[in-house]
Amino acid sequence: MEAELFIWAIVFALFVVAEVTTVQLVSIWFAVGALCALLSAYFFNVGFIAQFAIFTLSSGIFLAFTFPFLSKWRKNRVPVSTNAELDIGETAVVIEEINENTGSGRVTLKGVDWSAVPAVSGTVIPKDSIVIVKKVQGAKLTVVLK
Repeated sequence: MEAELFIWAIVFALFVVAEVTTVQLVSIWFAVGALCALLSAYFFNVGFIAQFAIFTLSSGIFLAFTFPFLSKWRKNRVPVSTNAELDIGETAVVIEEINENTGSGRVTLKGVDWSAVPAVSGTVIPKDSIVIVKKVQGAKLTVVLK
């Protein structure tokens, strides 16, 4: 019996560690199931098959009751804008001619230099032009003339 208690304690600890490291509410249900199995082994001295059944059933029941609430909560979360989304629509100054044929093009936006490409294919945007940011892709801005 002590071995079974030790096994369930380790299983419980592993699921808790997995939950803490992922923070995605993936393994918490199994941690609760392992805790139920551990408590049933300690207080009721049931066999391992019964403990495993308790682990499976309690994990499933806990998942069934909490998952709808989690789904609703995840849908109601407001997305947070990233800095990239905040730069769309801003004006920038061309510091190196933007020409996709030569692969050149740099702009400065809010004091930061960015690689830039034209939004309209084949367009060449000369140095010192004012452009509007249409899209942000990684460290590259897609721009059009103002």
